[in-house]
Amino acid sequence: MKKTISTLLAIAFALSIAGTVYAASGKCTVVSVEDNKVTLDCGSNAGDFPVGTDVKIKSEKKKAIEGC
Repeated sequence: MKKTISTLLAIAFALSIAGTVYAASGKCTVVSVEDNKVTLDCGSNAGDFPVGTDVKIKSEKKKAIEGC
């Protein structure tokens, strides 16, 4: 009985997290910056980001170029 209840709770927990974890991702290019507003060009992926949603932005890390 306890195994059945714990299994059902685990499944319910997994299903509740599955809906909230989904996030769109894509590569975008900064087009313009004005005061505190940044305009991005995401090409055909723009539909993945509806107006009003929060977006986390990371800049590309550039590797150091080593010379002789």
